Amino acid sequence: MEKSYRGINASAQIKGSKDAPMLSGRVDFIQKRNGVLVVARISGLPRDSETGFFAFHIHSGSNCSGEGFPKTGGHYNPEDVSHPEHAGDLPPLLSNNGTAFMAVQPSGKSGEKIACGVIKKAWFRDQRDFCV
Repeated sequence: MEKSYRGINASAQIKGSKDAPMLSGRVDFIQKRNGVLVVARISGLPRDSETGFFAFHIHSGSNCSGEGFPKTGGHYNPEDVSHPEHAGDLPPLLSNNGTAFMAVQPSGKSGEKIACGVIKKAWFRDQRDFCV
């Protein structure tokens, strides 16, 4: 695991699927007074997207194995609320020449998973129960 930066409580190293092998990055989670700040740095996003938007979710599973990441589970939803109000539904990533930025959630189907990373506590090697 990469060295943690001060204030980061957990992070996930992101790896692309076989359909997006150049996709990689890191997502950091920083606990703040009123919630968690999520900072995503993603590169290698496919350039053939019509809109440049890519769905961005935290899933309840803890495993990125298998083609298409079938073991990630459903969206993280600890309060059992409807879509798009649950904690695992994050704003989408907006690609700018293959690099990701956050944007407002567009409506529509998310599509297939093209990357995955397991969230791990900073400074520790124990796994969290979430995937992004």
